Amino acid sequence: MINTPLIKQSISEALFVLENIFSYKNFRGQQKEIIETVLRGQDALVLMPTGGGKSLCYQIPALVRDGTGIVVSPLIALMHDQVNALEQADVRAAYLNSSQEWKEQSVIETELISGALDILYIAPERLVQPRTLNLLSRCKISLFAIDEAHCVSQWGHDFRPEYRQLRILADKFSGIPRLALTATADAKTREDIATELSLTSAPRFISSFDRPNIHYSIAETGNSDPLEKLWEFIETRHKSSTGIVYCLTRKSTEEVAAWLNNRGRQSLAYHAGLPADIRRNVQNRFLTENKLIIVATTAFGMGIDKPDVRFVAHLSLPKSIESYYQETGRAGRDGRPADAWMSYNIHDLIKQIKWIAKSDGNEEFKKYQRQRLDALIYFCEGTTCRRRALLAYFGEHRYEKCGNCDNCISPPTTINVTVLAQKALSAVYRTRQRFGCKYIINVLHGKCNKRIRENGHHHLSVFGIGKGLDHYSWQSVFRRLIATGCLEYDTKGYGTLQLTLNSRPVLRGEVDVDIRKHECNFRPTQKVT
Repeated sequence: MINTPLIKQSISEALFVLENIFSYKNFRGQQKEIIETVLRGQDALVLMPTGGGKSLCYQIPALVRDGTGIVVSPLIALMHDQVNALEQADVRAAYLNSSQEWKEQSVIETELISGALDILYIAPERLVQPRTLNLLSRCKISLFAIDEAHCVSQWGHDFRPEYRQLRILADKFSGIPRLALTATADAKTREDIATELSLTSAPRFISSFDRPNIHYSIAETGNSDPLEKLWEFIETRHKSSTGIVYCLTRKSTEEVAAWLNNRGRQSLAYHAGLPADIRRNVQNRFLTENKLIIVATTAFGMGIDKPDVRFVAHLSLPKSIESYYQETGRAGRDGRPADAWMSYNIHDLIKQIKWIAKSDGNEEFKKYQRQRLDALIYFCEGTTCRRRALLAYFGEHRYEKCGNCDNCISPPTTINVTVLAQKALSAVYRTRQRFGCKYIINVLHGKCNKRIRENGHHHLSVFGIGKGLDHYSWQSVFRRLIATGCLEYDTKGYGTLQLTLNSRPVLRGEVDVDIRKHECNFRPTQKVT
């Protein structure tokens, strides 16, 4: 609590808190403007990258304004971490969640009513319960901060239906400022946040998404072992660094952690299926130990403030560019050099497509998720500056190269594969757009297996016209056609490839198709007729 006789709710008080409670001399970026807005009693929508000081935007005004700041947070681990940090700074902070016994919850509720708390963290599910709303109506509330606000949007990468119920705060607590904060949201997600939380008229503060200290690199593994690629990356750049490795499944986190331990790097697995005490132990060790690698699903990392993570690695495709950006943002929060490394292959893409198809969302939702996945593939397959492409996705356009990504440091040599692309597109068309990549490559290779014979495709003009190119290289061609929007997978998740309007100028020879030279072992000279 601020030890001053009178709170003037001015920026000078905010500066006092910044220096004496949080030990910073100056505000960063848009922090000052955001805090001034809240001190005036106004709402705000805040987009600020991981490591940009987002939490201070609500913690400082919560300490300056009269009453208790209520912070809506989606994860118990996140609450625990932030409350511990605040208590170390002598801030009267607490949280209410399902990990606590009834007696402990009762004590915290009594402190809240008496005004003995500066900040209280609470899960959205608990906050919207009638009992909790009644409790809050009896208290002096300084502000509501809705952290990880992208969770409110069905278009966001971590949708939580219970977040949508938070619109009730605008009605029941009118006059109390509300902040919605997130580290990443595209234009559609921002609009959804504003609409669902009744913040359409609130000022928006959108910070730069650039993290110049992070080096971005992406490796397409093809038929090689992604674990060996990961090990090469770790051994070359991070022999003794703290890092996070993200995997798609719970099983793979345990297998990869064991593999790294056998190689001599201390590693721990983390996923939502582990017992709570084990997850807490892993998290505590991550926060307190050095040189430790956490192998995790995306359940790990949200809101955890460990500034010296030197690398974040993805062993497969994340769900979207938003997910990728948020997860890689957990590296280098101290501003020192850090790495974001990713490996992927075409099988990752097919898995993601099947998951989208099996999701409970409507057709519009599935279509949008596919568009986001397509954007991620285009980003991975790109041959230009990674950072420039990443920032452009979020509407931040730059023309200069960053000089700190794989494509800038070692510009890929590209070759023209237009003829190969024409062959691939022709094979998709002549097989009536009813088959997946593996089947079509078999047709191009002239493999007369039982299925191809039954379909009569061994009689097609495209049968065997791709014998000069190996399977991996053909996969590279198909990935590029998907990335450039010439091909798309069916909407039902069967993995069937279909032509788009973008394929027409390629087939007519009006548009060229290029890929990285090392991804293709053959350069044809004749066009398909």
